[in-house]
Order: sequence, then structure tokens, then C-alpha cells
Amino acid sequence: MTHSPARVTLHPDFRVGTVDRRLFGSFVEHLGRAVYTGIHEPGHPTADEHGFRRDVADLTHELGVSMLRYPGGNFVSNYRWEDGVGPVEDRKPFLDLAWRTVEPNLVGTDEFLQWAEREGIEPMMAVNLGTRGVEAAAALVEYCNGDAGTRWADLRIANGRAEPYGVRLWCLGNEMDGPWQIGHKDAHEYGKLAAEAGKAMKLVDPSIELVVCGSSSMQMDTFGAWEQTVLSYTYDLVDHVSMHAYYEELDGDRASFLGSGTGMDRFIRRVVASADAVGAQRRSDKRITISFDEWNVWYLESRFPGEANLPIQRDAPRIIEDVYSALDAVVVGDLLVTLLNHADRVPVACLAQLVNVIAPIMTEPGGEAWRQPTFHPFATTARLAQGDALDLRVDAPSYATSRHGEVPAVTAAATHDAETGALALFLTNRSDRVVEVELAHAGAIVSVEQGRQMVADHEPAVAGAEHAAKVTQACWSAVDVAHAVNPGTRTTTIRLAPESWTAFEGRLARA
Repeated sequence: MTHSPARVTLHPDFRVGTVDRRLFGSFVEHLGRAVYTGIHEPGHPTADEHGFRRDVADLTHELGVSMLRYPGGNFVSNYRWEDGVGPVEDRKPFLDLAWRTVEPNLVGTDEFLQWAEREGIEPMMAVNLGTRGVEAAAALVEYCNGDAGTRWADLRIANGRAEPYGVRLWCLGNEMDGPWQIGHKDAHEYGKLAAEAGKAMKLVDPSIELVVCGSSSMQMDTFGAWEQTVLSYTYDLVDHVSMHAYYEELDGDRASFLGSGTGMDRFIRRVVASADAVGAQRRSDKRITISFDEWNVWYLESRFPGEANLPIQRDAPRIIEDVYSALDAVVVGDLLVTLLNHADRVPVACLAQLVNVIAPIMTEPGGEAWRQPTFHPFATTARLAQGDALDLRVDAPSYATSRHGEVPAVTAAATHDAETGALALFLTNRSDRVVEVELAHAGAIVSVEQGRQMVADHEPAVAGAEHAAKVTQACWSAVDVAHAVNPGTRTTTIRLAPESWTAFEGRLARA
């Protein structure tokens, strides 16, 4: 059975904006096994001379990660960065209050930044505005980016790093609107502190970009008012406002889960509206953009007991190691569609997180590393999305959901590289029926050459590399383009499987 047809209109002249490579960032926090037995495991058969796992680094490259946020997350809000630099043998373990874990302090600023540099990945650093403030934040920028001849830059040099790291992107704390955050503040307290810390940080290095904390979710009671208040203090200083959002299937409500991208779209539009309202009040032509530096599928409500209920643990405990299904992967693909469609206002985004913790990559201590099903849509989008995001017009049937109201059954995004002519087309069929999409391209020549699709399953997710491989084999496959795509001079018809995410490669040129 097929659903009512959908229509997608595209032309190379109609563009949203250039796709920033930082849109394909991820996140490494000192949480669970993200660092220890994740990216770092001395003694592992693949470990390099610095103790970092080569198998994880190789998968990170395959995933297409351009940037990594560090060291948190909630962890950063009670972290003293000075305790994590210098000789490892002199560092003391400490109790991380955020995740109630004894942090061994074996990986810190230098280890992470040097690993990222070796792997060619841009770092995104966060400063502690929970239990600390202006002085410590400015000192960390000086340590990372300062030239020789000042206290903190000279400490870096003494620790073995002569050249500045040149970290460009900095987060002014993390989720400071959340009562769970160590050092939680109201909007006025945080706005004033962020403004003063950011001012000092830019006095150290005027070239840096700053991300100010937005709402931790659209469900926060302070949502909207928080953004307006915080930006009233920081608008002229910061470059981006952060957004965080996680999605999950609750109570078997598959239809709402598949419509999660509509919730993300509304969240982005509302934060943009709040930021632009502050700009209008200030009569400013500056546009604040979005750093969507935490997003993913996370079974937060149904599987996670909450930070306060965690026992104090040591030795990289297994925390928040969600196992993903092909359904989860379809939703991740659809969330990427949403991000691409806001390329003009969302230049930075981080899939949270990279390894083991709600992650596309999983590892076993001393053992193998493998891809979860969510790995595939992210890696494919990061590889194909080049050039400009196109401004598509999508006319699709809708269906009702309990969480998001009416949502479109089909979503679409496309990118076009004007230099090479490469076209990437990303389509989600959220419905439980086959949908035929009429791709209208009057005035343009479109060819669809190959594609891959993720089709949602109905099986429970099971931990382990073997099951992940079985899901991939069953649900992630090449598209039979000759069967699924009917080319034409003005329209191309594409047939989408039920509950699927599909990425096509092709060519686009003006007629």
C-alpha cells in the first residue's frame, strides 16, 4: 500500500546557506567510558604511544567528525582544569560531582588537544562557570592560546607544548539553566557572569568565538525568557547561543518518535526568534547563530535513573550506554535533515556523544570497537553534504502525533556543490507506508546515481558488536536506483520504503 504522494521542489539558485563543516561535530565528556576505554586505553592492542585507541580514531574519521566538544557537559561545572595538566604521575584523582565518579585525571587539556590535533579534528573547549568564573576561564584561554612570556602560556610550555593550540570555539559553561547543574544560576546571574568571563577571554585572545548557554530543552519552564535575558547581557560579545535536545520513543509511541525532527525544527525556530528579538531591541544588524552542541536519541526518561541516583563509582563505569536500533538510526537521519535545513543559522552542532555514552561507536575494554546503527546516517550525511544547503519546497501529507501535533510524513534536505555539480538528497519517510516523491526540478537537470537507505526495524535493540552487525546487514542497504527512481526532464519520481531514511548521490546543473 502506498501513501498519498509528496512533492519536493528544488533548484540550484534557491539556497539556505553554506554547510559549515562544524555541523558534523561530536562530543567527548569525562562521563562513563567516553574517555577511559573509549578514546583512551593504554595497553589496548591498537593503542598508540600516547595511549589512545587507533581503532576508535579510525572509526571517528569514518564517521566524518569535524569537531569535538570537551571536557563537558555537566562534568565541566565542577572541573579545575589546572588539576589536569602537568606530569600525569603528579595528578590526583578527584570526585566528579556531576556523574558521581572518581575521575583518575589521566587525560586532561593537553592530552585531549594533542590527540585532536594529531587526528585533524577541531577542538571546542568549555570553561567552568558553575563553581568557578572569570579568572579561571581567562587563564585557560591563555594556557591554550597564549604566546610565551605570560604565566599560563609558560606553564603550557613547561608541560611540553611550545606552540599555542589556537582553540577557536569556546563554550561559556554548560546548561546553566538546569537545576541539576553544579553551580546552577538564574538567567540574570548567568548572563552577567558569562558577559564578564567572555570579555576577559576575548581580551586574552580576540580571535575566539564564544557560545553562550541557551535553554537545556524546549520543555524548561524558563525557555524563551532565559534566552532573552542572557542575550540582553551578552549579545554584543558572543557569536552563538547553545541548544541541547534529546529524543526517545516513549510508551511505544512510534509515530511521535519518528516525528522528532519536527520538534527540533520548532525548537530552532523559537530560539532564532528569541535571539533576533533581542537584536531588534538593540537595533543591531548582528545575527546570533546556533551551536546545537548536544543532540541525539537518548532514552533519558525510560532508561536513565538520574545523576543523583548514581552510586559513587570508579574505573570508568558503564553509564548511559544506550543500544540503538534501526528505528533510532532513521530518527537520527531525520534530525540531520532538520539541521541541514537550518544551515544559515546552525553552523555548529555536536552529536552527543562520540564513544560508548549514547554514542555511534562502542568499545569493549581490551577488545573491539564497532558501529551502532546510528553511525551510518551520520557518516553518510557528513560525507555527502557539501557546498550549499538548498531551500527546498516540500508538499507532503501529514499525520497526527501526541507529542508534536501534525507532522509531515516526508521530510527532505539537499546540498549542492556548485564547483563539482555534486548533489546530495536526503529523504525521510516517517509513515508506515510506501511513499512516492515527485522531485520537481524545472530549469535544472538532475541525475540520481546511487543511494543508501536505513529502514526501521521492529526488533528490540541488543548490546554487542554481533547484533549491531546483524541490524546493519538487515536494515542498511544500497538502493536499487533503477527500481526506486524514475528520471525525467522536469520531474524525477522516487519511491521511499516505509519508515526509512535515504541518502542519494547525483548531479545537479542548470538546464
